[in-house]
Amino acid sequence: MASRGRKRKAEAALAAAAEKREKPASSQKGVEEASVVIEHCQALRLEAPELPVKVNPTKPRRGSFEVTLLRPDGSSAELWTGIKKGPPRKLKFPEPQEVVNELKKYLS
Repeated sequence: MASRGRKRKAEAALAAAAEKREKPASSQKGVEEASVVIEHCQALRLEAPELPVKVNPTKPRRGSFEVTLLRPDGSSAELWTGIKKGPPRKLKFPEPQEVVNELKKYLS
């Protein structure tokens, strides 16, 4: 049988972890509503603010990270795919500037 102290310590640890998750980030003071920031989308939005950015319009495939430009004529251009990259896992995700440079090629 476990001692009483162990159970209470585990409960206290769980409570502390829950409080940690609920605290807002100190660097994000003044944010009026919750939001998600994806660094690559920020870089694309700064480069071409008139282009709408859709994040996961359909259920993403496991282990994939792709950035695709959809043109008004129905064609598409792949700006980045990390499907065949890695290991290590970090190779599956591009530097934001790489994606922006590819976008510039297709927009000019």
